[in-house]
Amino acid sequence: MNIKQIYTGCIAHAAYYLESNGEAAIFDPLREVQPYIDRATAENAKIKYVFETHFHADFVSGHLDLAKKTGATIVYGPTAKPGFPAHVATDGELFQVGKAKVKAIHTPGHTMESTTYLVIDENGKEHGIITGDTLFIGDVGRPDLAQHVIAELTEDILAGYLYDSLRNKIMPLSDDLIVYPNHGAGSACGKNMSKETTDTLGHQKEVNYALDPKLTKEEFKKVLLSGLTPPPGYFPKNVLMNIQGYEPLDTVLARGKRALNVHAFEVVANEERPLVLDTRPAAVFAQGFIPNSVSIGLDSNFAMWVGEMIPDIKQTILLVTEPGKEEESIIRLSRVGYDNAIGYLEGGFEAWKAAGKEVDTVSRITADEFAKRYATKPLVFDVRKKSEFDSEHVEGAVNVPLNRISEQLAQFPKERPFILHCAGGYRSMIAASILKQRGWDNFVDVEGGFGAIKATDVPRTEYVCPTTLL
Repeated sequence: MNIKQIYTGCIAHAAYYLESNGEAAIFDPLREVQPYIDRATAENAKIKYVFETHFHADFVSGHLDLAKKTGATIVYGPTAKPGFPAHVATDGELFQVGKAKVKAIHTPGHTMESTTYLVIDENGKEHGIITGDTLFIGDVGRPDLAQHVIAELTEDILAGYLYDSLRNKIMPLSDDLIVYPNHGAGSACGKNMSKETTDTLGHQKEVNYALDPKLTKEEFKKVLLSGLTPPPGYFPKNVLMNIQGYEPLDTVLARGKRALNVHAFEVVANEERPLVLDTRPAAVFAQGFIPNSVSIGLDSNFAMWVGEMIPDIKQTILLVTEPGKEEESIIRLSRVGYDNAIGYLEGGFEAWKAAGKEVDTVSRITADEFAKRYATKPLVFDVRKKSEFDSEHVEGAVNVPLNRISEQLAQFPKERPFILHCAGGYRSMIAASILKQRGWDNFVDVEGGFGAIKATDVPRTEYVCPTTLL
């Protein structure tokens, strides 16, 4: 038996490939399924099952395409009601994969159908648990997502289910089991995930706050529910796609990979009014871009920020990418359900510029220049998360988190210059493109963001943990 974690850092996602004696199973696959098929083919294995730990919110799973292309059976845990053919397992049901076995353990809490899969090797030894969003490394799945799809499933009710699942189903298992979670640090499905992507269950019992045996159910609920930030708006829409089904990725790719010359691109942009999305790096975008286009670069958490910044998951999109990045852009959009890319600019921005079309730029300054300007008491906007801002920020800066910028546009003046920054320049360029699109042109962006500013002598305010005098 061999089991491999297939980790995709840009969305902090882990899928798993299990193979034994010529049969394979895939757990929580991404939308693009060919790599799983290629891996099985290379090992002369047939994919027998596609196991889903739950109906995912933060990405669109590849279960349907994988089943269609391989003939594999899709498996969900108890209570699941998928809108397509699938096997709904009973609690404790065993599945044979070659000479290995997979046991479904119903662990409701993150969602009602959430299921942990216990992997048992050819010798009958329990090897590990594929936990989905029930148990992470350092954390557990947030219980407030399902209510955005089913109102009566409140976070309090689900937190209670999660407490019972952890105490009655997970914690009694052997300490030497390897924990294989669905996500790592950076995912919005939890609040305290480790950068590590596997661990032993025994160690997690020692260090994971949610597995503290001293916690009562009410204490568990309190600690679990405190500090949760609102989930991204696209989460419920991804859940519905995973439940109801979606177009094949091949169809999505065929629609998006339509090469448009400059004239055709301009015609489509003017007549169909799509969003023009520029996926080039922030520094490249700043030097020149098509007016009214939005910058979300592929070189960071692209899918997450697409989901945060584009409210309509059915929005039609025209792409401007670096040459050769067209397909990658379409695939990474599809991972979070944005399936309506309708073409890309052939030759990229350079073709647009060569055609003599209008271009726009974002003015940027270095951190040293920021330090000089700071002496004149400029208006400074910090678009990092509130928690980052609260931890440390430039004295006098105003915090408008990027994912709230459209709601707080009134804070940005049009008659007074201001300076924009984030942590490193990626998020502030997204903000800059949105401000440009809405008519602002009286600002500059700081190259390197707060990370570069910290190397200067600009005064900063840091959070100081309060102490209690005894």
